[in-house]
Amino acid sequence: LQQWRDELLAALRDVPELVNGDSNYQERKPQINIAVDRDRAAVLGVPLLSIGRTLETMLGSRQVTTYIDRGREYNVILMGRETDRSSTDDLTNLYVRSERTGDLIPLANLVRISETAGPSRLNRHDRMRSITIEAGLADGVSLGAGIEAMLQAANETLPAAARISWDGESKEYLESGGSLYLTFGFALLIVFLVLAAQFESFVNPLIILVTVPLAMTGALLGLLFYGSSINVFSQIGAILLIGLSAKNGVLIVEFANQLRDRGMAFREATIDAAVVRFRPILMTSAATTFGALPLLLGTGAGWESRQPIGIVIVFGVAVSAVLTLFIVPALYHLFARNTSSPQRVSRIIEQLQRGTAAEKSPAE
Repeated sequence: LQQWRDELLAALRDVPELVNGDSNYQERKPQINIAVDRDRAAVLGVPLLSIGRTLETMLGSRQVTTYIDRGREYNVILMGRETDRSSTDDLTNLYVRSERTGDLIPLANLVRISETAGPSRLNRHDRMRSITIEAGLADGVSLGAGIEAMLQAANETLPAAARISWDGESKEYLESGGSLYLTFGFALLIVFLVLAAQFESFVNPLIILVTVPLAMTGALLGLLFYGSSINVFSQIGAILLIGLSAKNGVLIVEFANQLRDRGMAFREATIDAAVVRFRPILMTSAATTFGALPLLLGTGAGWESRQPIGIVIVFGVAVSAVLTLFIVPALYHLFARNTSSPQRVSRIIEQLQRGTAAEKSPAE
């Protein structure tokens, strides 16, 4: 893990989107590594068990037995005095007995001592040893672009056996991004079903929902103009655009159906609906756009979060309002010719009722 960390941090120095790469694995705790010279111990007849027990007892502690006093059992722990294990020089005062000759042999002749530095603690993530790599975003770089740059550097540097997990704001961004796409799809489906029930047709709702891609085009142009990115806040604004843009299509299609109910020809009804509904669409879109301008132009604390929502709403509604006046009537003229008005069934029922009443009147 330490080697992988060093390689990844070295690679992040060449990534322009990220700055000040660092990790939570810091070798700042002094450590002493003791390696036993197995060959020398075997020649002198000193078993490894004796060396290990001696080091365990003097440098740590070892439970050797228990005793019972007044019905309670106590552990007997054997350990060296604090003054006898304060430095590496104290190892020269330790001896182990040779099983071959019975002589005491200095422990310092059987071990090699090296001073190193290690981490103060070993971190784990999902019950696996882990090292957290973090870096700051360069000026003008979004969180999404930073995550992509980090992931690309990790894929190019780390081996296939390495497991990559996200935490903190990056994890929240990735999780919320996926859930918002699902929310966007459900919002489209719900709006379509409501419109289908209202118009008693599947063609009219599809024509109305064409305004959503138009609004998304304007939103993307606005994000591109401001140099912003598609993040959580811009996705929230995109969900709002579904209702704000579909409203314009409803105004045109509903009025065209009403004109057809009055007996007007299909072509004239389509053209008159676009002309008559021009002012309501313009006024409602302008009111929505001006209402969202504080989100777009506002400053102060949290403006980075509010601005993407304002960009999406202002540019999306504006572009959708202009294109809806041309595209929705054109699509309505192409695909809605064979559709019937939502009032057609009720008119037929009323005609049948009037005809039945007229037949009964002479008979009476």
